Amino acid sequence: MSEKPAGWLRSAPVLVWLVPALATLAVGLVGIGHAQPWRDELATWSAATRPLPDLLRLTGTLDATAGPYYLLMHGWTRLAGDSPTALRLPSALAMAAAAGLTAVLAARLSDARAGLLAGLLLAVLPGTARYAQEARPYALATCLAVLATLLLVAALHRPTWPRWAGYAAAVIGLGLAHLLALALLAAHAVVAMVAGAGWSPLAVRDRRLAPRWLLAVLAALVVLTPLLLRVPGQRSRQLDWVEPARLADLAALPAGVAQSGVVGGLVVGLAALGAARAGRQALLPGLCVLLPVLLVFVAGLAVPLWVPRYLLFTVPFACVLAGAVLATRPASPPTGPASPRAGALSVAPGLAVVALAGLLGLPDQASLRRTHGWPRSSTVDYRGAAELVGANQRPGDAIVYSPREGWFFLDLGLAYHLKERPRDVLALRDQRQRADFWVTECPRPAECLAGVQRVWLVLAGRRPDPLTAVPGATGTALRDTYTVSRRWHRPNLTVALLTRT
Repeated sequence: MSEKPAGWLRSAPVLVWLVPALATLAVGLVGIGHAQPWRDELATWSAATRPLPDLLRLTGTLDATAGPYYLLMHGWTRLAGDSPTALRLPSALAMAAAAGLTAVLAARLSDARAGLLAGLLLAVLPGTARYAQEARPYALATCLAVLATLLLVAALHRPTWPRWAGYAAAVIGLGLAHLLALALLAAHAVVAMVAGAGWSPLAVRDRRLAPRWLLAVLAALVVLTPLLLRVPGQRSRQLDWVEPARLADLAALPAGVAQSGVVGGLVVGLAALGAARAGRQALLPGLCVLLPVLLVFVAGLAVPLWVPRYLLFTVPFACVLAGAVLATRPASPPTGPASPRAGALSVAPGLAVVALAGLLGLPDQASLRRTHGWPRSSTVDYRGAAELVGANQRPGDAIVYSPREGWFFLDLGLAYHLKERPRDVLALRDQRQRADFWVTECPRPAECLAGVQRVWLVLAGRRPDPLTAVPGATGTALRDTYTVSRRWHRPNLTVALLTRT
């Protein structure tokens, strides 16, 4: 371990984790409700606001891996509502906790200066703000990944059964938050084995450490077994949009998780320097970055599951490595009694680098607060379409969506923003009845449209001629019976008002 830092960090160690946690919370709360929920968040809203029996049926047919998060959000929305801010607030709190825990972990592995700088570096990353403002489980999984690793360090240092039980509980929480994050256990396994052999400075020399770690993990996996057994049968429906992994995806990962190519590259460079400088202290955070990435990538070559945001939980460990090099002392430190000014000067160069990372990420910070869709150029303006329909609808109007399959979620988007909307005339079985996120439409649309004088047609994409863009029997029925009275375009959406000829 490094020597204790001088000045205010030594006199107020609580600041090591409190400052990064508050900074991350502040960054996450700025503009948290401005960007409209995108399709993944609409799935969270749809699941969380269903009656509990319907929600449980959903997890039995689709999205079981997110089921525990949906249950959490079900209770949360009953208390806090379903506004964008309310939906995202749990993620903001989880990411703030992740930053604080990252600082504690870095301080434990190095010193307080490294802890403070690692936590602050995590706080300023655009990806941190992006997923702190995302109503999805990634921020929670990131928090639990750092917590589980910190509890592992504590158990290795003093291997009592209550500490191993706490570690097992954190692993259970990690698996419930995001099953793929259990790839972190590969890194924990290696650290537990080398610690038992006395090689790691994190632990006492005790050959029982690895067996005890294994016992704790097996206990956690027993609890997670029902979820582990259910997920494989749902993968083909849940991840049908994911392509097999390619070598280029590894190079793009830093930009994907940091939400900025420049900032992601800076973090990777700092982490590499920190790993070289920290020596054996870098073993744990280094493995927590490398092994999950490599495991998911190799698995993704055969089974499509490589999605950069799924590996967000590795980012804090890269920041821990970066904190080690950011906390490097000046070549000729002053002698004599430590002073608050000396303590401040010892972190000033590192703070300058953190500030640089924050400045480089400002354009991406501003962009993610305008839209959460990815890629951002393909964001669907559900709110704009809902405002158009809401301002111009009349009693007796109907609404038709195209396409209805896939992941556009046009109907969910309008349902979120427009509580009183035209009748979904083609819907025979809705999302709750089907226990998924889609609708079964009327097989004879001409009969279902009988007697409807005005139809709102909502289409994905920019469609100069909306009627010709609707495929199948629905398109035939609309073209035979209606003409386009008015047409509006919103980002990646077309809204048309059809009137009966």
